[in-house]
Amino acid sequence: MAAAETKADLEALAKELNPIVGFYDPLGLSDQNFWGKSESETIAWLRHAEIKHGRVAMAAFSGYTVQANGYHWPWAMTMDGQSFDMSSMSPPEQWDAIPLNAKLQIIGFVGFLEFYDEIAGTHYMKGGVPGRYPSFKEVGADKFLPVDLYDPAGFNGSMTQEKSNRLLKVEINNGRAAMLGIFAFLSASSIPGSVPLLEGVIKPYAGNVMSPFETNYNLFA
Repeated sequence: MAAAETKADLEALAKELNPIVGFYDPLGLSDQNFWGKSESETIAWLRHAEIKHGRVAMAAFSGYTVQANGYHWPWAMTMDGQSFDMSSMSPPEQWDAIPLNAKLQIIGFVGFLEFYDEIAGTHYMKGGVPGRYPSFKEVGADKFLPVDLYDPAGFNGSMTQEKSNRLLKVEINNGRAAMLGIFAFLSASSIPGSVPLLEGVIKPYAGNVMSPFETNYNLFA
């Protein structure tokens, strides 16, 4: 169980994560009390949100890099009777090419994972550990979901607490870097010249990354 964290704890953690930047909260979120909750509950919500979004960004950054370099399934995908070769497409174009049903399956699965995170185990705003994803074993779900998202092979079972704490801090820094990285990829693909270092590296994208269902609009007309 995690001890209740305060703004002072965030300031101390920030110096450990990056002594040069230190504590950075330009919007003053750590001074708020979201939904009338206490300081510790608000801090826990912010911590959990950052860690979770950092993990999503790391997956997005890695996936974008892999796909953009031509690594893909060794066969053309066939969906709704239409075939397309992913090797000629950028990651956003690949998303546009898949049908609505496939997109809804992906979003539905992610929604399930989010729902489970909120209802299983000790909630991060009520004494749980921010960033910890509850094991499927905690609610008996391992009968049909036998592999946990974290450490599915059980390699980290003997990890010392000291090493675990160090790696958790590394994860936060990597997550922050990945959030900036995926933003840079999307900006470079949508606005030529917006990221000079990526000029000519990222394939231009004519669509709108903020409108993920743009190619499916005709289905709702």
